[in-house]
Amino acid sequence: MVVDVSYISKEHSEDATQASSGVTGILAVQGAFAEHAAMLDRLGAPWKLLRAREDFDDSIDRVILPGGESTTQGKLLRSTGLFDPINEHIKAGKPVFGTCAGMILLAQRLENDPNVYFGALDATVRRNAYGRQLGSFMTTESITTFNTDGTAAGVIEDVPLVFIRGPLVAETGSDARVMCKTNDNVVALQQGNILATAFHPEITDDTRVHKYFLTFR
Repeated sequence: MVVDVSYISKEHSEDATQASSGVTGILAVQGAFAEHAAMLDRLGAPWKLLRAREDFDDSIDRVILPGGESTTQGKLLRSTGLFDPINEHIKAGKPVFGTCAGMILLAQRLENDPNVYFGALDATVRRNAYGRQLGSFMTTESITTFNTDGTAAGVIEDVPLVFIRGPLVAETGSDARVMCKTNDNVVALQQGNILATAFHPEITDDTRVHKYFLTFR
């Protein structure tokens, strides 16, 4: 999906300023936040970018943590004051969706990194798992969806998966559910209202993963 250049200057969707609830906050300190915003516009879902603590207001019901560089994002989360409100949001069981670096930020354990950020997702994640020589590739897989109690709910068939030096799940804890594998590697997890993918659904033309996230309550 090619993102319109107008997203460079957009801070929120047109309907977000009038909304008292139902807004998706997209972390926008670094990474592919504009692509998520464009995807939400296609679905008619209000959104606003989160660049500083004051951007996180009562209208925000869900959060997206985009792909990018996890170490940089982790530092900027602290310096902008956004770490604490997002952490409280996650601990309260509210919906959060992490893609690529976002999966790393959510993980309880990192295999090749001493840092832990939100530590919410019961998994061990390996950063840059595919290495520079396989930094980017695309495949197609089906994704299993789950109810909040962990029981299987359905399947999203034939989803395009785009990996850009993405992580993978080295170990899945008992609280998380495997949604998708590719080449026998776990690349998507759900844990209650936490959705995490090693791939980038926001840079495809397929809206179904984001549409599924919008069903979380």
